[in-house]
Amino acid sequence: MLTSTYFTGLFNERFFRNLLPKPALDDFRLGVGTPDFKLSDITNNRTLKLSDYRGKQPVLLAFTRIFTEKQYCPFCYPHIKALNENYEEFTNRGIEVLMITSTDRKQSQIVVQDLGLKMPLLSDPSCYVFRTYKSGQALGAPLPGQFVLDKDGKLLYRHLFSFLDHNASIETLLERFNSGKVDKLSRI
Repeated sequence: MLTSTYFTGLFNERFFRNLLPKPALDDFRLGVGTPDFKLSDITNNRTLKLSDYRGKQPVLLAFTRIFTEKQYCPFCYPHIKALNENYEEFTNRGIEVLMITSTDRKQSQIVVQDLGLKMPLLSDPSCYVFRTYKSGQALGAPLPGQFVLDKDGKLLYRHLFSFLDHNASIETLLERFNSGKVDKLSRI
């Protein structure tokens, strides 16, 4: 549910830590492994490590911007919905989609229910993984980004947020997995 006037819970410690703009940085080399992490999977009520997938299947890391359980980023909301609607398309191709949010456990549980999420929603309220992947931040929340990893955890493609090109399309993400080749950075 997209709400524009509900501000309860918005102005918290996480908001102020992410208030000042920091641009996304293109520091990860294509064709090289990405950092491991361990986060709570709210959708499936378990702890998940990225390294659990290495050697087994490709992964899409979809960093998303959700302010609170009632405030979705207007650029990310349609992308979250599209990923959820196409989740089976990814899993039918052997790809796991891991959506990462900075909302806490309680807020994330509401998001999972509100949107009927099928894909794992990983809660990173400290924003440690967002910062590790250098997605950037502005106006109280980390910025979105997508990282396409092959089955060995090597970076094939990344899309970093810009106001001209918010999130990579579902078609673009699926193409990057299909090609299996390292591609150039998509950023305008």
